[in-house]
Amino acid sequence: MKLRRVSDLSDFSRGHWLRELLCRGEEPSRVQSSPDGQHVLLLQKSRPPAVPRLVAFQRHSIAGADLERSWQPPQPAPVGLLFLQSPVVPDSWVLAVVWEHGRTEVWHFVVAVGWHLLQTLELCQGARARVVSVCSQGASLVWCEERPPLGAHSDVSKCAFRFCVCARALELGEQGVRLGTARIVLHNSPEYQVLASPQHVFLVPAAAGFATTSKFLLIWHPEKAEFTITAPSAGFIHSKVLRSSSESDFKKLLLGSVGLLSGFAPLDIHTSTVSNNGGLLLVSTKGSVNIVEPDGTQRHIFDLEGGPLAHGSPVQLKTFGSILACVLAGVLYLVDQNSGRLVEKEVLSMKEVHFLESQGEEDSIQVLSQSGIYSFSFSKPEDNSRPEPCLVEMVFEEACRYYQRRSLSSSKLTVEKLKKGGTFQAPVVLAAILQHSLHQKQKPAQSLQDSYTKLLSTVSLELQSYMSLELLKTCVVCATESEVESYCKELVEQEVSRILQSDMDKDNLAYLNSVFASFPKAAWKATRSCLQLQQNGDGLLVARATPEVWKKVLCQPQLEEVGQNGMVPLFELICASFLRFKPKWLPSFVELTQQYVSSSWSYGSKEGPEGRVPLYKRALGVLARKNKHGEADEEMELELLLCSKRPKAVLQALHLLIHLKRWQRVVEVAEKFSKLSPLLNKEIFITLLAEFAQHRELDPYLDRLWPLCPAELTASDILTTVLQHLPHSQEEPVPFSSEGNQLTVGLLKPLLQRVVQRPSVQDEMYSDALQSSTFPPPTPPREHKIPSKAAADDVPQPSMARTSSPSALLQDDSV
Repeated sequence: MKLRRVSDLSDFSRGHWLRELLCRGEEPSRVQSSPDGQHVLLLQKSRPPAVPRLVAFQRHSIAGADLERSWQPPQPAPVGLLFLQSPVVPDSWVLAVVWEHGRTEVWHFVVAVGWHLLQTLELCQGARARVVSVCSQGASLVWCEERPPLGAHSDVSKCAFRFCVCARALELGEQGVRLGTARIVLHNSPEYQVLASPQHVFLVPAAAGFATTSKFLLIWHPEKAEFTITAPSAGFIHSKVLRSSSESDFKKLLLGSVGLLSGFAPLDIHTSTVSNNGGLLLVSTKGSVNIVEPDGTQRHIFDLEGGPLAHGSPVQLKTFGSILACVLAGVLYLVDQNSGRLVEKEVLSMKEVHFLESQGEEDSIQVLSQSGIYSFSFSKPEDNSRPEPCLVEMVFEEACRYYQRRSLSSSKLTVEKLKKGGTFQAPVVLAAILQHSLHQKQKPAQSLQDSYTKLLSTVSLELQSYMSLELLKTCVVCATESEVESYCKELVEQEVSRILQSDMDKDNLAYLNSVFASFPKAAWKATRSCLQLQQNGDGLLVARATPEVWKKVLCQPQLEEVGQNGMVPLFELICASFLRFKPKWLPSFVELTQQYVSSSWSYGSKEGPEGRVPLYKRALGVLARKNKHGEADEEMELELLLCSKRPKAVLQALHLLIHLKRWQRVVEVAEKFSKLSPLLNKEIFITLLAEFAQHRELDPYLDRLWPLCPAELTASDILTTVLQHLPHSQEEPVPFSSEGNQLTVGLLKPLLQRVVQRPSVQDEMYSDALQSSTFPPPTPPREHKIPSKAAADDVPQPSMARTSSPSALLQDDSV
């Protein structure tokens, strides 16, 4: 970037006075130049005893009458200087000076004549109205005015909504200037600063406004008569068409969004202005520069250096083509609006500078300072200094985010530091390889270092995929309508496959959401291809995806990572595609995912996808979000509950079938899932026994239900359960009812006989002992020892009753 002085202040009429005003040390309230750059208007709000004034200076010492207006507080001051295009004379304009009390002076400059007043108009209709902000949108003036309440002691909360946003056409013709009918855009509103783009008007809440109303922006679309409410940092966007003047009330506009907006944080706005492409540029107190598009979405551009911004520190913003120029604390930043890349950073020797219009020169920036007008030119690079490809820029930007997340330092890591620091070599090496590969087809590239050649061979396949993807994107842009569908199908398949092979961060997930929303059918086919979903010979769904792909599918980001933009995880996206294109496969897909989870994570692991919400519940959540529900959805809910094989889900499905009175299916589910566990078998049987006690719908299936009775249930347990669930009748019980729906002992007799005849648990414990061949067991053989005679004499002889064996006693009895 080259800096040169275009002219000094002597080129202006009364240039010495302009230099004096700029050198006083008091910051001018506003410095604004005309569309042709030949006039500079300085709005000076001086402190007493100096008088505030509005002065116009002409470049090249153009002769003619001067424009100078001054006022003495508490007289009303000008709040807006607007340059309006004149339809009578091409490339001609007029200056509208709007004062606080609504008076509007329309001035015109003629060469050799100077400034002359065309007409004075009254913008506001009320005598007590006060204009706080004004802008020009097309051929209309849009302003925010204060309408003070009539009572002197009004409610403070009501006084906060005493402002009104109005619009009025300003018609310039040969007969003079005429104001059209005033139109109320929004009434009973808080104070707003109005900023106009060619097709929209941004309403930015004033700094002194209530905290409850400073959490969102309003965007007015005049052609559609539509308001967009947006809280950019929270990702909230809501649009509403105003069909009648009664709907233009501020509170009615927010009626359906108050609950959501109340939970958002107030907007962090230090400086705001409109870019040349129609977006709203916002600078936060932390130094972050963002742009809010007319549709309400926000995009981050750049972060200014120097830490938090003080309340009084001025920030100058101006866009020149695709370049955003920003001056902060004597430092000029030139940033590419599209990529957020810092093009140039220049430390200025001037204390205060002000941007001027550069008509027809988008590659140069002109600034006004105390010593003159300076021009910064940033010419386009020549062929021998080709700019870095977008892919190379993306490498450094991604490396910045990667290293910043893993850094313990609080200092901000930028692309320039990454390139010049020399600490991190990986992005530098990869950028060199990419430059070599991407330029070799366009012009002879420089030779690559030998140490990089091996890495180039490793990433050659990825480079070829990238180049083919970029070529396909070009084909989509240039294709006819009949070819777009086939190209989009291939493009979506490559994009989905690429994202499933990379980290599933917040940006990739948001991109996948947009792909599935824009190309649902192509995204469905791409998902089937990536997961390799197909039916085998038995009609069962199988998937041959790799474990890495399964982990991307099953990942469930945190709620704060997902945000409130309607973004859903990938598993929910795939389930929604199943419901739309192949609903019969959804239960089998959930069962497949559960099989993978059980083989990859231990049960109840918080790291696994089922550590937070089970997969079948996530699939049920997708089913619940459908707009229309029918019998097919009830069947799908049953299948999702049963395919999980979880006890609670199986019981929930059983109760749902009972509610639908599908008794045949109830019995089938009971027979199938009673085999999973004894505890689930007991719960299922007690549930069906309770239903059996209340009505006679299950009587045809009793021969299939009684075998499900658990072994630990006794006849007493069965009778207790039946008595607890008998229906309560208002009439006196009679022995023989004519209705024929009462429970009888004869219906329970087969179950009770089955339970009574079944061996008890204690009998089963001793069944082995009871079924032995001999009882009691035989006495083990004894060894008889003959003692010596001496020992026999010493030991006293026991009695016959104690020493005789049973066989001996029998011999005695026989004798």
